[in-house]
Amino acid sequence: MHVIVCVKQIPDPALPGELDPATNTLKREGKLILDESDGYGVEMALQLVTAAGGGEVSLVSMAPNDEVSGLRTALAMGAAKAVLVSDPALSGADALTTAKVLGAATKKLDDADLILAGTESSDGYTGTVPEQLAEVLGLPSVTFAKTVEVADGALKVDRQTEAGYDEVSCPLPAVVSVTAGVVEPRYPSFKGIMAAKSKPVETVTLGDLGIDAVSWAQQIVSVDDAPEREAGEVIEDDGEAFGKIVEFLDNLKVI
Repeated sequence: MHVIVCVKQIPDPALPGELDPATNTLKREGKLILDESDGYGVEMALQLVTAAGGGEVSLVSMAPNDEVSGLRTALAMGAAKAVLVSDPALSGADALTTAKVLGAATKKLDDADLILAGTESSDGYTGTVPEQLAEVLGLPSVTFAKTVEVADGALKVDRQTEAGYDEVSCPLPAVVSVTAGVVEPRYPSFKGIMAAKSKPVETVTLGDLGIDAVSWAQQIVSVDDAPEREAGEVIEDDGEAFGKIVEFLDNLKVI
């Protein structure tokens, strides 16, 4: 079984983010780390390959400056190889551009039985790339997966909803986005970290993928500070405070 996982490398969220004043986009210089949400996809892929009795997990990613630190983390977890798309023309790329590029990158690898992704990235939160990727590749899409199983050549997913979950099945290959907490990602072992240093990472440009210069990248025209939170209303309890609270909540249409 061959599973491809789309992973994103992001600036460390523990550090203060910086904006590039020329483009109003997040600076992505220096070391990038594996997005926490994609760790769940990598772990799910590894477990599915194990359950299938064999196969491998491959990675595709898009990052500036040939950055591979986050990819090495996923390789240390157990993935076998990766394709990294790194091209200055992708600076500020929107979700659709990302989906098109990742779709082209998957074709650099052997045909996949399944393509996994996180539901949304920690630094973007569009939540649309997996569905757009499925459309680009012409594959079925299942979103918000809380469990994933492959049985008898078909995909079975419990898809999380506001009311609980839906039981979904579809043929393979398919694109699935998994929710946080679907599995517990493993920590890379020392042996895995050392092995990851020699695992192949193919770095390609847009030209290598046969994609023309990007003309649909998004542009952020301005960035404003969030307004300061206004002081709330203080209600002193004089024995009848509950009535004021009920009235307040009623005005908000909460009750």
